[in-house]
Amino acid sequence: MDGDPAVEPELDSFSLTFPLPYRVAFIIVLGVWGWGINLHYLYIVGIDVPSLIRYPGRSSPHHPTHHLSTYRLATVLSAIYGFALLLFWAFTHRNPDQVLRWGWLPLTYLGVLLGILVFAPFFKSLSHSGRTRLRYTLKRISVGGLAETKDGKFGDILLADVLTSYAKVFADFFVAICMFLRREGGATARPDRGCGGAYAVPLVLAVPSVIRLRQCLIEYGRVRRGRMTEASGWGGQHLANALKYASAFPVTIFSALMRNTPPDATGNNFYYRPWIAACAVNSLYSFYWDVAKDWDLLLFDSSARNAPDLKAFGLRRRLHIGPPALYYFVIALDLVLRCTWSLKLSPHLGQVADWEGSLFVIELLEVFRRWVWIFFRVETEWIRNTNTAVSGLDVDDILLPDYHNHNIQGPRYQDDD
Repeated sequence: MDGDPAVEPELDSFSLTFPLPYRVAFIIVLGVWGWGINLHYLYIVGIDVPSLIRYPGRSSPHHPTHHLSTYRLATVLSAIYGFALLLFWAFTHRNPDQVLRWGWLPLTYLGVLLGILVFAPFFKSLSHSGRTRLRYTLKRISVGGLAETKDGKFGDILLADVLTSYAKVFADFFVAICMFLRREGGATARPDRGCGGAYAVPLVLAVPSVIRLRQCLIEYGRVRRGRMTEASGWGGQHLANALKYASAFPVTIFSALMRNTPPDATGNNFYYRPWIAACAVNSLYSFYWDVAKDWDLLLFDSSARNAPDLKAFGLRRRLHIGPPALYYFVIALDLVLRCTWSLKLSPHLGQVADWEGSLFVIELLEVFRRWVWIFFRVETEWIRNTNTAVSGLDVDDILLPDYHNHNIQGPRYQDDD
């Protein structure tokens, strides 16, 4: 519920205006805009994202840049989305019966959206190569596959990580389809996250983490089969990364058990405390990994963070994205957004967190967190590849963070060399 007593108990006020399928579509379209902004800003600061993901460059200077092509695609998707949503409002007028009757309309748009994004033969003039690459990459990683470095391994990892942040969006998409296929209700009815059985939605939530976990195990196997050096180690970092994704499973399991187990006589749920512990472990472990491993920052490395040539405590020598203050802000933001589940610990905020509007905002915040994360993850990969070109190490080698000082030159932050 959304706390509005004036509406029917079976259909909350938020869903009357913004049904579940439109929320799913909104976040997907927003993700396309976000990727365009990622590409654009990283291009401005001199980071070549296409080369990192092994995506072909532009053969002619007259061809639009990658971020411009992405913006064009996002504009078309947004225009169709706006038309579909306005049409739905015109037909329903927030009338519960009409909202249910026209439930097929938002699902139709979702089908069009996925068709444009995934099936590249349609709209060939609309970022055709990019959508073709997306389709093949999704096909490969859908079972946890991982390309070789020369074929775009980093792109596979990046997309698989993004999918983990869209897990709740995928679950809502499943719920919308499930409700549409049932005889009662429909895709625009009050979301029933028990649709399909008690554990159908938890299984959908777990799929992105399973995909990423298998990729980590593949990387570990490659290290064990290949040459092991002092830089690459024995592959333990890949196992530790796999453990991070595995730590998401107890959260999903205890959430499902807690939802399907009635409270005892005192009003407590047996699985509540295990759920809190699982959430805390997953969030803090993931936060540590974001900062120390994905971004190569030195905040948790006591032996390096006070290096005499570091002007910025706990960071690294090369900072391309912005000034040190931005990195500190993003570190704090990442921790806060990793712990949005803690809202449920408050007796008052816990009820608010279960409203449909609140659930939507939490999904948006997770997608936003991942969007911010991409800037710094790509920057880190760029620095590693730059170091690789200088040192002659393999791209897969684990490199220590750089400690150069940096200065500001216009919109780009570079090292002093």
